Amino acid sequence: EDIHRSGALSIPEALRMVPGLHVAQIDATHWVVSSRGFSEEFANKLLVLIDGRSIYTPAFSGVIWAEHDLMLEDVERIEVVRGPGGTLWGANAVNGVINIITKRAKDTQGLLASMQEGSIVVPDPTFEDLPRYAGNNGCEVIRVPVNGQMAIDLEAMANAIRSDTKLIYICNPNNPIPTIVEKNALRDFVLEVSRDRMVFVDEAYHEFVDNPDYSSMMDLVREGQRNIIIARTASKIHGLAGLRVGFGFSHPDLAAEINRRMTGTLNIVGMRAALASYRDKEHAAFVLRTNKEALEITQGYFREAGIRHIDSNANFTFVETGHDIAEVQARFLEYNIRVGRPFPPFRNWMRLSMAKPDEMRYFVQTYKKLYG
Repeated sequence: EDIHRSGALSIPEALRMVPGLHVAQIDATHWVVSSRGFSEEFANKLLVLIDGRSIYTPAFSGVIWAEHDLMLEDVERIEVVRGPGGTLWGANAVNGVINIITKRAKDTQGLLASMQEGSIVVPDPTFEDLPRYAGNNGCEVIRVPVNGQMAIDLEAMANAIRSDTKLIYICNPNNPIPTIVEKNALRDFVLEVSRDRMVFVDEAYHEFVDNPDYSSMMDLVREGQRNIIIARTASKIHGLAGLRVGFGFSHPDLAAEINRRMTGTLNIVGMRAALASYRDKEHAAFVLRTNKEALEITQGYFREAGIRHIDSNANFTFVETGHDIAEVQARFLEYNIRVGRPFPPFRNWMRLSMAKPDEMRYFVQTYKKLYG
């Protein structure tokens, strides 16, 4: 249970929890595990066994960990004996013994999939797909309200983390409230929290942000941080929401683990369309210009009329109408305008996606007629 809760993805990672063992990663696939300070690339003073059988290599009498890609789901427990053991177990055991005990064959039959109890921490409100999926599969979803500035409250989210928390989800910019998390604060938070649990940063609206206080967390993945997933999508600036194409970025070991568990594949039409759109820089620039013009029309009116709203870092805004959203939806629909769904507890607020500039001028005219 300690192994599963640790967030470790490999045997060397799990061994980091053992007092007195020194674990270092040389690159994406090479590890050093030693004891009593004898740390080097060709460390050979620990006897490592899997179910009582030595896995040393004759090349240097040590262990090439990448050759023993044992899934942690198949591990029953790991026994560690520290200290001189050469007399009992042989020369390789000068500094101790590691014995990895796997589960019985009958306990590992079937599909490699598991639903573990635990919790995730998410801001509230936020994009609901991941929290909904977790909740539907027995995970407790801990919701942390946004702060007085309608922004994600990192301090409150950190305080909400429990010993059974497996993942923290942050949508940046957030949705339905298009605020961002200040880049330095977010970086510190992600680095600290990802030490012993997964952090999922959803950057679906990354391309729309024009704010010096914002930064992607992609550099943390490039630096080799292990418990971080960055998500992007072709559904927003590329306009391919119906084709359902997304992108995930993580440490290679984590990506491999996700691929092993993933079911199904993306459709070839969606993948080709996403690739073509990513290469079409001119179209992306056009979308950004058009979105900026639409926001200036819409938010310019809100500012002029003194209507409270959240300045957007995306392609939508969030505005306080003072009326229940069900009523607002019905009234706008009479003018062939469809606005956002309810986002409790902000039922007197409206999420408004940007359309073409002329269509947003029509929206402003209609808003004046209904509520001006």
